Amino acid sequence: MRLSDRVAAMTMHASARWSVRYGEELRFAGTGLPRPRRHLVPTRHGRVPVHVYTDPAWAPGSRPRPAYVHLHGGAWLMRHPFMDDFWCRYLVAQAGVAVVNVDFRTGPYVAYPVAQEQAHDVLAWLDGPQSGHGTSLGVDGTRLAVGGLSSGGGMAAAACLMARDEGTVRPLLQVLGVPALDLATEVPEGAAGAGPGAGQMISPSLRALVRRVYFPDPARRSEPYASPVLAPDLRGLPPAVVMTAERDSLRRDGDLYAQRLAEADVPVLLHDVTPGADHYFWSHDLDRARRLMARVAAIVRDVLLERPDHR
Repeated sequence: MRLSDRVAAMTMHASARWSVRYGEELRFAGTGLPRPRRHLVPTRHGRVPVHVYTDPAWAPGSRPRPAYVHLHGGAWLMRHPFMDDFWCRYLVAQAGVAVVNVDFRTGPYVAYPVAQEQAHDVLAWLDGPQSGHGTSLGVDGTRLAVGGLSSGGGMAAAACLMARDEGTVRPLLQVLGVPALDLATEVPEGAAGAGPGAGQMISPSLRALVRRVYFPDPARRSEPYASPVLAPDLRGLPPAVVMTAERDSLRRDGDLYAQRLAEADVPVLLHDVTPGADHYFWSHDLDRARRLMARVAAIVRDVLLERPDHR
């Protein structure tokens, strides 16, 4: 690894909790919930902290709630799960599910596939053995969804592929927001949505840095768990919600994945493109964001809470 790349990645990693401000304007619900509880979950790469969000207003002694396992963004270089705190709280309040926010390891201290395997292993641990692990955290490990934003969306897709391939766990839903799903294909600058200013947030230089630091072996960048959109077979995956943004340089990844999922007979419950938006798509239009977040929460609630025969 180049010294300049290591320094750049270390700076991003160390400064994320102060530099990331995305989401403060999106705290539409759940702001009064208590701090999440921190637990350690074993994985093949050591124990991983998870932060479990619940609502103390839920009836004491009631059955454990289904869980949404969340994987944060940050280009596999920022280790800061609380960048998506607004979304975790929103889902607890509006969907009525517990949220398990995973603090997986990132570059430059680890490289692919460590984070992907940690994400999968947390998901699988919650469902075993006989879902007793999930119960120990106060969640129903038999009814799980997994989702993420940006690189976290790519991680969620990879975790679902890994779960299917290894036969470990059956998530009921995957929620992919502006996901990074192709780390192999070279994308020209401005190749996203039409018009000037396209693709400025996720620049070619950032994408190149991510590849050199977290995906250093070019031969592995086309593997399904690195680039889910290039996986040869998407059959048997969970139903999906896919959200992309018109001007985002990652738009192609999500749009193509939604298309390929549908072609593989995987239900795409929602494929939404935010008009005129770059990567921070929810911040582009707060009224639209409020409506879209409510739609996604309703889908999560419907799949996890209101369809007992969905598994």
